[in-house]
Amino acid sequence: MSKPINVFSEIGKLETVMLHRPGKELENLMPDYLERLLFDDIPFLEQAQKEHDHFAKVLREKGVEVVYLEDLAAESLVNEEIRIQFIDQYLDEAGIRGHAVKEKVKEMLVGIKDNRKLIDKTIAGIQKVEMPEYKVEGLTDMIESDYSFIIDPMPNLYFTRDNFATMGNGVSLNHMYSVTRQRETIYGQYIFDYHPRFAGQEVPKVYDRNDTTRIEGGDELVLSKDVLAVGISQRTDAASIEKLAKNIFEQELGFNCVLAFNIGEYRKFMHLDTVFTMIDYDKFTIHPEIEGALEVYSITPKENGELNITREEDTLERILAKYLNRDSVQLIRCGDGNITAAAREQWNDGSNTLTIAPGEVVVYDRNTVTNKALERAGVKLNYIPGSELVRGRGGPRCMSMPLYREDLTK
Repeated sequence: MSKPINVFSEIGKLETVMLHRPGKELENLMPDYLERLLFDDIPFLEQAQKEHDHFAKVLREKGVEVVYLEDLAAESLVNEEIRIQFIDQYLDEAGIRGHAVKEKVKEMLVGIKDNRKLIDKTIAGIQKVEMPEYKVEGLTDMIESDYSFIIDPMPNLYFTRDNFATMGNGVSLNHMYSVTRQRETIYGQYIFDYHPRFAGQEVPKVYDRNDTTRIEGGDELVLSKDVLAVGISQRTDAASIEKLAKNIFEQELGFNCVLAFNIGEYRKFMHLDTVFTMIDYDKFTIHPEIEGALEVYSITPKENGELNITREEDTLERILAKYLNRDSVQLIRCGDGNITAAAREQWNDGSNTLTIAPGEVVVYDRNTVTNKALERAGVKLNYIPGSELVRGRGGPRCMSMPLYREDLTK
């Protein structure tokens, strides 16, 4: 029987992908609290859903099985005991300070008998006005009495790339950069522990959501069956990469090298895949602003279980060619190398492509300069609109988590 997860590259033909269709959580964004929820703007939900549905339609038309996180999470609550366990864990991590309020919220959630509606509600968050009996308790509640929510929404969840990452036959269940996003990983925990698709399949776990240092899936790229790339970024610590590498080597998933890319702690870059993605055997998108100062470290296993870490002293092209066993690679620059176009289109995720087969990608239609450069390089483009989805600062790769890719044959 084939394993439920098979991701040994960024470019193998995409067979199964997990998405999350944006929901009411976007309508619970408020201008005064955007920074708290890691947003720069408020998308228009109805249009964002239309754009996301178009994205899913493009994938299905290419023969990709599209599954939704919200459906998988609901189907993971396979009995009442696990359902109550999920609600208790969700509430423990929801930041509710008052015991009485927590009990009232639990009563509300337990009363939602439809599992899919329950999952949707936990994602959307809970406003104080939904609970007329809500009473302020304690000094912290008094200080935050103007705040509208008992439980914050999870508006970032449509970026399914981040809260866990598939690699080989395993999964990295991540510890997120912010408290707001850390709750997202609960869904991955229940999906891989209890969903019939994965339960009992012994899916290797190479990172734990309860670990103490942060790592996110936008920084985790599978370059080949031998090599992973992980970004040291605003959202991922160097220490996390060492832990991940040790776990991967110890579990013998097949990978023998991790390349760590230090891209700096900048909001505009955020993750490695916002400035760098693989689109063919020998082609990559890249944001030119990171090239000059980019540091790359190779991490390989020692016989004693320790790590051998080496700073690579060469150009990025040569480093990638060496580790991918290619004569050369081509870097296709965001904005076609023009500094103004590059800055604008990187902000709108021009470097963030989802590869669905070697040399074929999904891109936002708005990044016209970068898209023309990709076409000139012989890359086949599938366009999706992104006027609203892009407001969350993420592109097609950010919005998708591959569960199964065909293995590469060359």
